[in-house]
Amino acid sequence: MTALIVDDEASNRENLQHLLQRYAPDVQVCAFAENVDEAIKGIRFHRPQLLFLDIQLHEQSGFDLLKQLDEINFEIIFVTAYDQYGIQAVKFAALDYLLKPIDIDELKTAVNKARIAIQQKQRNERLDYLLDYLKDDNQAKPRIALPMFGETRYVSINDIVRCQADNTYTRFMLTGGEAILVSKTLKEYADMLVNYGFLRTHQSHLINTAYIKSWLREDGGSLLLTDQTKIPVSKLKREQVKNALAVQFKL
Repeated sequence: MTALIVDDEASNRENLQHLLQRYAPDVQVCAFAENVDEAIKGIRFHRPQLLFLDIQLHEQSGFDLLKQLDEINFEIIFVTAYDQYGIQAVKFAALDYLLKPIDIDELKTAVNKARIAIQQKQRNERLDYLLDYLKDDNQAKPRIALPMFGETRYVSINDIVRCQADNTYTRFMLTGGEAILVSKTLKEYADMLVNYGFLRTHQSHLINTAYIKSWLREDGGSLLLTDQTKIPVSKLKREQVKNALAVQFKL
C-alpha cells in the first residue's frame, strides 16, 4: 500500500519511514510533507492509500488539512505527541491514533488495520464494477474501471494497448496515444487482464497481444507493437512469452 507521511519535523518523518521499512515493508512511502499546502499537493498528485498525519503542523493542524479536502478517499493514522486530540481524531474517522515516541506493536496494529480496510475497499470497488458490468448490455466489449483523481474512467479493454509500471502506479497507454496514470500496481491489473489477451513480458510491462506486430531478435528478444513501441522481454519471461504467442497465433 502507498503512504504519505505528513509531519513538520524531518527527524520524525525519517524515523517513521525507517520503522515502516523495518516492520511494515509492504508500506511504500510515496512522499513526505511538512505543512498543509505540501500535504494537499502530495495527496492530489500521489493519491496515497494511507496518510500518517501529525496533528501539529507549524501554525496549522492536521485537522485544517482534512477540512480543505473535498474528498477523503484514504485511510488516516494520526501520529502525535499530544494525547488530548484523541476524541477529535475519532470525529475525522481516523483509523488509528499513535502517540510519539511510536510503539512498534502499536504501529504494527495500526498498519494491519489499514491493510484490512484498504483490501476491503478494493474488494468493494471490484464488486461495484462487476455489478455494473453484469447490468451492461454491451458485454461483448468488456470495460475496466480506472480510478483517477476526481473521476473513474471506464475504458474498453480492447482500447488498451499496453500497461507500464511507474513505481507503485500503473500507466495505461490507449489507442490514439492517450495515457492514464492509476495509483495501483501493475500486478493487480495483470491479474485482472490475464484472461483478456494480455501478457506480462517484463516486470514493468503488460501488453495487449492484439497489438503485437513482430518479434525482434535484438537484445535477446523484444516485441514491436503496432504503434511502433518496442517492449522488452525479460530473460525470465522469454520462454513463457514465446509459448503464449505460439498458442495464440498457432505457430
